[in-house]
Parts: sequence; C-alpha cells; structure tokens
Amino acid sequence: MRPRRAARRSLELRPRPPFRLDLTVWALRRREQNTIDTWDGRSYRRALLADGAPLGLAVAQFGSPSAPRLEVALDGPRRTHSVEDAARSALTRLLGLDIDLSAFYARAASDRTLRELVEPYRGLKPPRFPTLFECLLNAVACQQLSLAAGLTLLSRLAASAGRAAGGLHAFPAPEDVLRLPRSELRRLGFSGRKVETLVALSHAAVAGELTLVALEQLEDAEVIATLTQHRGIGPWSADYALLRGLGRLHVFPRHDVGALNGLCRLLADAGIDDDPGSVLTRWAPDAGIVYFHLLIHGLEQQGRLDGVARS
Repeated sequence: MRPRRAARRSLELRPRPPFRLDLTVWALRRREQNTIDTWDGRSYRRALLADGAPLGLAVAQFGSPSAPRLEVALDGPRRTHSVEDAARSALTRLLGLDIDLSAFYARAASDRTLRELVEPYRGLKPPRFPTLFECLLNAVACQQLSLAAGLTLLSRLAASAGRAAGGLHAFPAPEDVLRLPRSELRRLGFSGRKVETLVALSHAAVAGELTLVALEQLEDAEVIATLTQHRGIGPWSADYALLRGLGRLHVFPRHDVGALNGLCRLLADAGIDDDPGSVLTRWAPDAGIVYFHLLIHGLEQQGRLDGVARS
C-alpha cells in the first residue's frame, strides 16, 4: 500500500493595511538561528499543530503594503474546515493581521523622533506567539543568554520534540516536551535550572494553568503576579508574556536590556537627553509597538534583515 500523500490546499488572507510580511516576520523571527519561523526573502514558513496534527504553512504577500493580500499554502494530512480555520487564527495572531495601527501612526506623526523611527518600517505589525506556553519557553530559553543562543536552544528543542510538517518542525506541545528525558534536554544545551523550569511549565500547561483565555481577563499586575508564581518566571519574562503572548501593546519590557539600549541610542541620535522612562511615559499607549520598531531598527543597523526590501 502506498503511503497517503499529504493534502495541499491554499487560502487567502487580507491583512488590515498597511502591512509588510517581511518586516513582521523578522519581528517574530529576530535572528537567523530561529528555524521555527523561517523566511527566504519571499515566503514565511512555519509548522504548527492544528486539530492535534502537524500542519505546514507557507505565506507569501502579493500587492502593496497599502493593499496587501496573503496567499497561504497548507501542507498537512487533513483537508478540513477546522484545519483551515486553525491556520487563519494562528496566522492572524502570529502576524498581527487584524491590528489597526492608524491611531498609532497619527500619534507618531506629531512626534519627530517617533516619526523618524516608524516611517521607514510602515506596515510592520506587532506579532504574537500562538500560545502562552511557546511565549514563556522563549523567555526562559533566552534568559541570561544572547538572543542567538536562546533561539538556537529552541530550534534544537523543536527538532527533537516537535512534530514535522512541510519540512519544518512545529514548536512542541507541552506533552511533547514531557516525553523527553531531562538528560535529553541537557544534551540540547539547556542548563539544569532551565530544564527544571521547562518541565514545570510543561506540567502547568498540561494542567490548564497557562491558558490565554484566563489571563486575558486580568489586569497587567494580576497577570504578572500569576505568572511569577511559576518556577523560573520573573519580571522580565512576565513583561515579555504581556507583550508577545497577550498582545498588550502598551507594555515595553523595561527589564529587557537590549531594548532599553536601543531606546537610549535612538534618543542620543535624536539629541534628546530625557530619561528613557519619561519618554516611554510620553509614548505610553504605544510603548510595545515602539519596542518592535526598535527591534527592527536594530536588526537593520546590524545588517540582519535578509530578504527585506529597503524603503
């Protein structure tokens, strides 16, 4: 008997304009060591779990940033409406497709420093991880390490525990992580303390303690208090989860040294000697959006934005 071939189908998405896939993918990807979210200069590719089965996604943008259209090729064993709905939902969250930034652009237009940061990257949307579990494991992996080193660990974890589709490995589900012996997690490069945190968070996720639905109803301080009860989750990780997991776009992770350094460089280049905290207070409704623009600005300055058309 021949093995059943994976079903292929496509769907079309219409992001809220303006939208640029290349910039948004890099805000999600961050470094070339990330093999979970990949970009080849034309297509964003990722595998994820839909209805418990791995599904490969390949996303390409057609049309201008002001009239964007995305074509999504699906590669998986099932052809059901629920799988297609799962792909739409995941991509909407991952790529911020439904976020309206018109008010942010209007506020940025009246602030010279912010305007000069934002305009070259018009169409960048704030991304979010598809699950809080993935967000927290990203935070843990990158604690006290360079971003490149943390993403290397996560890519190894996905290759070892994640289910494969479309030539990629999905980020592992909590159950997948728990199937790995602690010795294997150590072999992948995680420290003993991080191994214990990964295992504890996986157990918490399996027990239903890390659901977005429950935390979305809480105020920021309540979310932080809830998350920091978990082993290995401190203020930096909690801020990270507020922004990249829950989509709280007013949150600037103030414990992120790299982000604060980027903000300080921006202010110095603009000849502004104000305290960064006071500037963030002035930009308060949009502080998280500013964070992503600083990230992309830093990547461009470092020459890391492969496959991105310069504006």
